[in-house]
Amino acid sequence: MAERSAKQLGLSKADLPNSIIEVIATLTKAGFEAYIVGGGVRDTLLGLNPKDFDAVTDARPHEVKDLFGKRCRIIGRRFQLAHVYSGRDMIEVATFRAPPTGNEHTTSDGMIVRDNVWGDIHQDFARRDFSINAMYYEPLKGVVHDFCNALDDIKNKTLRLLGHAPLRIEEDPVRLLRALRFKAKLGFEFDKELSEQFHDDNWALLDQVSPHRLYDESQKMFTGGYLVPLLPLLFEYGAIRHLIIYPPEQPSRLVNQVAINTDKRIALGKSINPAFFYAALLWDNYLHQLAKFKKKNMPFHDAQLQAASKVIDRQRIKTAIPRFAEQFIRDIWVMQPKLANPRVKQIPQLAEHPRFRAAFDFLLLREQCDDELNPLSESTNGMGEWWQTYQTLSEKQKQQAIDSFAGDSRRGASKSSRNRNRSRNRQDDQNSAVAKANNETAAYSPKPPKQKEGSSPTQNKHYAAERAQLEKLSLGKLAGEQTSQKGQPSPLFTINADKMAKQVPQQSDIDKQQVKQTEAHQATATKAQSTKQNEPSSTAKPTSKHIAKTSTDKVVSSQLVVKKDVVLLPKAEPIPSQRRRRQPSQTLSYSERMQAAKSEQIVADKQKQPQALTAKTASEAKVDNSQSATPKQLVASTPEPKVTASKQKQVKTEKLSSTPALADKVIPKSDRVPATRRRREPSSTISVSEKKANK
Repeated sequence: MAERSAKQLGLSKADLPNSIIEVIATLTKAGFEAYIVGGGVRDTLLGLNPKDFDAVTDARPHEVKDLFGKRCRIIGRRFQLAHVYSGRDMIEVATFRAPPTGNEHTTSDGMIVRDNVWGDIHQDFARRDFSINAMYYEPLKGVVHDFCNALDDIKNKTLRLLGHAPLRIEEDPVRLLRALRFKAKLGFEFDKELSEQFHDDNWALLDQVSPHRLYDESQKMFTGGYLVPLLPLLFEYGAIRHLIIYPPEQPSRLVNQVAINTDKRIALGKSINPAFFYAALLWDNYLHQLAKFKKKNMPFHDAQLQAASKVIDRQRIKTAIPRFAEQFIRDIWVMQPKLANPRVKQIPQLAEHPRFRAAFDFLLLREQCDDELNPLSESTNGMGEWWQTYQTLSEKQKQQAIDSFAGDSRRGASKSSRNRNRSRNRQDDQNSAVAKANNETAAYSPKPPKQKEGSSPTQNKHYAAERAQLEKLSLGKLAGEQTSQKGQPSPLFTINADKMAKQVPQQSDIDKQQVKQTEAHQATATKAQSTKQNEPSSTAKPTSKHIAKTSTDKVVSSQLVVKKDVVLLPKAEPIPSQRRRRQPSQTLSYSERMQAAKSEQIVADKQKQPQALTAKTASEAKVDNSQSATPKQLVASTPEPKVTASKQKQVKTEKLSSTPALADKVIPKSDRVPATRRRREPSSTISVSEKKANK
């Protein structure tokens, strides 16, 4: 074992992030061994910026968990790892591994399926795959441990597998992909033994690897920033056949351009999505499946979805693409025709789609790579430049751009490409139809155009008959004055305007008739009032009602007496804005009648006082019998006083003189507030309390 000073190799503790120093210091303080290992040491020695730093220790995963608490999470099934979070950084902490023992850790082919066998630092060194990854760095002591002359391999730029190369590939076939990745990233060459391991038998071992692990490895290859040198290696060594379903023999121009743009974005520190590169790699497969579904006369959108689902389902066998990545790829493919032939109403919606930017970049790359030359691909119609300009406009300018696009000739020319549901086999039928039309035009001799002449006399007669028919139905001219022509149907009805005008009375005659009716009504009313005054009061009410009824009947009958031939046109009267109030009745109310009866009783009592004094002695004898009698018997036993004719006339005059005074005090019904509910009429019988009060 060679120990080298970190200072001599150009390594400094100050160049390391605080997160890895904190994890190493915590493990060392707890009594465990802790080192920085793997790509962090290798890239630092090569002068590169390490992507991350990994730590290795003799502490078991559960001990690391107990030491860091909630900041630690144990992951992995094949080989358990502890992820320790320090600030914003995540440090991967592994435990020293020993060689696998027993059938529990390997398959019959020797591939390792369980790697949770713990050991020491020497055993862990032997388990490393490449020599350049087997250097252990202690930053607190400033020492680098090199067990396999890895520093010489770095100096010579050589990639070498530790141990027997065929056996190490059988243990983990993914090491073939890692070798290609290190070759593209570092520019190193394979040693002789390693270069002989890239054959079909070893590549076939990749089919036994979990698709999830292959997807993780492909992510490292596509997002490392060295995709341009790695892509030809994948095709040259045959690795692409085990990563992509139905791969092409050579990378297409579209795939190469996507690789270039991906590396540029990584160099600028921009974010990337590995699913975008998958969309480019599987684009040809998607077009092939889409053409198959279009031949089945399936609707274009359904054909798109079916083709995308079929390609992604088959790719899932190779690499298990996550659900969100699958949807990302599907949206990019489906949006290509929409961006190439957008509808005017859908332009704002497409620009706001969450996958618009990725789909637009894909469309722009297709235009740059002349993807239209592909017989299965559809034209982009040069819309990449239009969408690029559209994104830089303001809201008002975007609306103007949409309006101008609606009237653009390009949109009219692109309509022919929207008939995607039609089969390509119909082109022959169209060509034959065109040829047939050409033959017919060749045999066709055009006739000279007819000169415009005056209309024939039969047409003139027909037009005249129609005009006459219209005049008959109109009121512009009298229908009776015109004669119908022969051969024309007679109208269903005719209106003689002169006869109609004679029958309809004028407005002045109607006004005179109404004046006469009102005068007659007033005369009858005055007669009824005079008769009412002459007759006694007891018969005044029914006669007035009878007279009013007869008068109204006469008015109605006078209104109905009209000549049979005359048609009356009543005068339009304005509709009253308010509802007509009910006229107050002339009869006295029940309370008024009771008050009048009380006054009559008082007058009668005054007249009875002299007679009551004489009969006092006789009434005292009957007091005992009258007290035991009921109120009804008292009422029945009291004799009615005899009233002479002169006295009756006097009472009548007093009653008539008192009623106006009572009427003045009573509030008229027209001024009363009507109740919402009709009140119950009082009974005509007098209660006992009223009789006592009268007495």
